[in-house]
Amino acid sequence: MKEAMTNLFWANTELIVFLHVISAVIWVGGMVAMRFAAHHSFLHVENPIFRMQRVAHALKRLFYIVSPFVVILIITAVIMAVGWDFRNAAIDANGNVIDETAMSMYNLIHVKEVIWMIMTANLGLMMFFRSKAEKALLTNDAATAKAKLGLIGKYMVPLNITLGVIVIYLGVVLRYSHS
Repeated sequence: MKEAMTNLFWANTELIVFLHVISAVIWVGGMVAMRFAAHHSFLHVENPIFRMQRVAHALKRLFYIVSPFVVILIITAVIMAVGWDFRNAAIDANGNVIDETAMSMYNLIHVKEVIWMIMTANLGLMMFFRSKAEKALLTNDAATAKAKLGLIGKYMVPLNITLGVIVIYLGVVLRYSHS
C-alpha cells in the first residue's frame, strides 16, 4: 500500500499538491466569505425569522460545497505524507531519531493532520447544528434556531478559520522544508 501511494504521489505530484491546496483554499476561503461578507449582509434582513432562514440556507450551501473538498484534502494529505516519506528521513528501522530537523518536520505533519481532523469534526458539528436550527425554524422555535446558528457564527466558523490559516501556514513550512 505504501509503495502504491508513493508511486501515485511521485507520478502525480503537482496534481496532488494542487488538489490539496485548492481544497484548503475553498474550505477556508468559503468560511471567510461566509463570516466576513455574507454574515454582514444577513444583518440587513430585518425580519429575524427570515434572516435565520437565509443564514441556515447559506450555511447548507456552503457545507455542500466544501464537503467534497474536505474529503479531497484529507486523501491528498495522506498521499503526500506517505509520498514525501518524512518518517524514513526522521527515524531508522529501530525507531531511533536519525535527523532532528526531519523529526521536527515529521512531527509537524502530525500536528497538521490533527488540526485538519479537529476542523473536520467541527465542520460535522456545524452541519448538525445547522440542521437542528433548520428543523427548529420549521416548528417556529426561533430561540433554538438562534442559539444553534449563533454558536456556528460566533465560535465555530471563526475557530475553523483560525485553525485553517494556521494549517495552511504549516503546509507552506512543510513544503519548503525539503527539496
